[in-house]
Amino acid sequence: MFKRVPGTKDILPDEAGHWQAIETAARNIFSLYNYLEIRTPIIEEASLFNRTLGITTEIVQKQMFLIHNQEDVYVLRPEGTASICRSYLENNLDKTSGFTKLYYIGPMFRLERPQKGRLRQFHHIGCEAIGSQEANLDVEVISLAAELLKNFAITDYKIKINSLGCPKDKQALSLSLKQNLQKEKQELCPDCQVRLENNILRVLDCKNEACQKIVKELALTNTHLCPDCLGHFNEVINGLNSLDIPFKVEPLLVRGLDYYNRTVFEFTHSNLGSQDAIGAGGRYNNLIKELGGPDMGGIGFAFGVERLLLASKISMEKPPNRIVYLITLGAAAKNTGLKLLNQLRSSGIPCDTDYQDRSLKAAMRAANDAGARYVLILGEDELKKNVVSLKDMSNSTQREINIQDLTRELKC
Repeated sequence: MFKRVPGTKDILPDEAGHWQAIETAARNIFSLYNYLEIRTPIIEEASLFNRTLGITTEIVQKQMFLIHNQEDVYVLRPEGTASICRSYLENNLDKTSGFTKLYYIGPMFRLERPQKGRLRQFHHIGCEAIGSQEANLDVEVISLAAELLKNFAITDYKIKINSLGCPKDKQALSLSLKQNLQKEKQELCPDCQVRLENNILRVLDCKNEACQKIVKELALTNTHLCPDCLGHFNEVINGLNSLDIPFKVEPLLVRGLDYYNRTVFEFTHSNLGSQDAIGAGGRYNNLIKELGGPDMGGIGFAFGVERLLLASKISMEKPPNRIVYLITLGAAAKNTGLKLLNQLRSSGIPCDTDYQDRSLKAAMRAANDAGARYVLILGEDELKKNVVSLKDMSNSTQREINIQDLTRELKC
């Protein structure tokens, strides 16, 4: 027997309804903020992510699903931002639309150890606003993320924000960290000893208790920010306060991808354990230019759908089924039943029938298992009278209805 690939998950019919509810709510909220949907391929050139995420990031070094095709190297996309920025430039949206607000829903792939809320194929709901560096846009994007969580029935989450500043600010922060952490190198975990040389900002994000203790003792502040970046960050703080959105400034928040600068933020929830982020994002003011486009700002975020479902208080009970189940008895009834099903479906009434030639008793059990609201019984006696027997499964009452009146009756 074949089994699913480790780190992947079958979304079965009983679960799919909850996915659809979250996706529908997301689309509704994105439309209120004038974001338009974009769908990019799940396969991209590997060099796109090597260049944008950073060659020393863990995603590029350890977690990408690579596909070697003769001289080309492709990858199953590990995140959405780089793909959307590539599409933005390739399709000349910078020339035709300029400032553009986009959202996406789809699968991502990372080759890492599966655990709670972290799979090798996972799904993101996210957005990107490209073409502006205004602080009010940062406020809108964070408020949009909070509004999504509200509509997903998720409460008790926390918002952390920080500013990495411009590239010069990031460089100053990195140099300061290297000077302060070099003397603690032997106390850091093996991964952070490597990060100390290759990607020092990731040390701040390490979950190792010893590393966390060392980092907290640094007592970081935003002193690395230049006046422009500090002013921008204060505007973001003031904007969030004006909207009564609670948040905490967290100087240790960095996000682990090279393209981030200025505002970064993260949404966390205690239901998820040590890997408590349900979503995160930030600014990438140099990414479009890095990919060969004009010098313009961008900001976005993504929520993990699997993590949203773990944190959501949306009822996981199976929603009531409004299906009508037809049971036919005899060959003549089957032929009439085929037309009757088509008539009901054409009128927008969901319905089904028994395709296994079961007895009336067995077919009734199947209708009950399907959660049918009504059962229609059509046999020789009903055909002679041009009626169908309608059973209300909620109260077990049964009555005869003329076939020509059935659609109107079921719509009442």
